[in-house]
Amino acid sequence: MNTFLVILIAIFAILVVVSLVRGIVAFLQTTKVDLESGGENSKRLMEVQNKAMFNRIKYQALAIVVVAVLLMVNS
Repeated sequence: MNTFLVILIAIFAILVVVSLVRGIVAFLQTTKVDLESGGENSKRLMEVQNKAMFNRIKYQALAIVVVAVLLMVNS
């Protein structure tokens, strides 16, 4: 059981990093010109940023829940 929970924590940690990188890449692609012109590209990139950051928070929460379960199982 412990091994399974540790593997879940590792998977969620990897997903957190992937989501963070995707959000940062989308943020870096949003240029000042795109923001000033209000183009469709900036709206799409903002949606990608929001989705990536929401996923990051979701995966962090799941990792915390798994850590809590692991602590409860081992106490």
